[in-house]
Amino acid sequence: MYIRGHGEFCYDPGVSSVVRKAVFPAAGLGTRFLPATKAQPKEMLPLVDKPIIQYGVEEAVGAGIDNIILVTGRGKNAIEDHFDVSVELESFLEARGKRDQLAEIRKISSLINFAYVRQGEPLGLGHAVLVTRELVGDEPFAVILGDDVIDADPPAIRQLIDVFHRVGGPVLAVERVPMDEVSSYGVIAPDSSVNLGRGIFQVRDLVEKPARADAPSNMAIIGRYVLTPDIFPALAMTKSDRTGEIQLTNGLRELLKTRPIFACEIDGVRHDTGNKLGFLKAVVYFALRRPDLADKFSDYLASLDLRRLPAGGSPKLAVVDLEHTEDREVPS
Repeated sequence: MYIRGHGEFCYDPGVSSVVRKAVFPAAGLGTRFLPATKAQPKEMLPLVDKPIIQYGVEEAVGAGIDNIILVTGRGKNAIEDHFDVSVELESFLEARGKRDQLAEIRKISSLINFAYVRQGEPLGLGHAVLVTRELVGDEPFAVILGDDVIDADPPAIRQLIDVFHRVGGPVLAVERVPMDEVSSYGVIAPDSSVNLGRGIFQVRDLVEKPARADAPSNMAIIGRYVLTPDIFPALAMTKSDRTGEIQLTNGLRELLKTRPIFACEIDGVRHDTGNKLGFLKAVVYFALRRPDLADKFSDYLASLDLRRLPAGGSPKLAVVDLEHTEDREVPS
């Protein structure tokens, strides 16, 4: 897709470089959030009043992507329904003059073009990407992991696309994490001999969830990728790991044998909503970003007496009335 000459990576004009499609893997079981996810997809858990996955879709729209490929599994119909037209709901809102809510609902279903493919079993992120091969075709594409909700301007995936156009190869989003957390991520080894500018790196190697002592750096791969279609044969050649899954990091390592891969540090704020603490932090963050909620919610947070909230205990809680200055104590 790209050719190299005179030490530079040059675009092959015979193939499109426009990133029109984004793959959203959404077939996971969401076991970290049981029992809440027993009957609803974890991707539909709300951050204030929008489901997690909608933040990623809106990011793709903001980056100029106009086709979404959702990789789903059993029990994920609610995601499809959310992005579909709801004639009954629209009629109800219109009849009652709820124009703002009607506009919001219509915006959801008109955001973008959606296609769906089933991943029969949750066999890893690499396998989820591989099953989209026919829908993606022979063109570059984005991969957005909905668990990573990133507040950035320009949108995080747009930042990767811009780097992709510059370097002419696959680009991974990375973030520096504490060394005691590297075992939870794929980690890159940057090539220190190549200077591509601030926050952009050529990848020398990748390791999936290394032990701290074996990690080549603290630069963790996070949930944004711009990939080229040659990732598909690389994933097809990638062996399953000890858990029986095909990891995207291992597929990228296979691809690295035949072409350069790059990494980009995202300029923005990332929340990992795939765990409970990260989810709660994201709820607070996005609530405080809302003009209709920020003032009263920040007043409420400031009013909390954390000494009365010991972990695992039975504290006396203050009932906070933000319309008045007095709090009432609730007996335990």
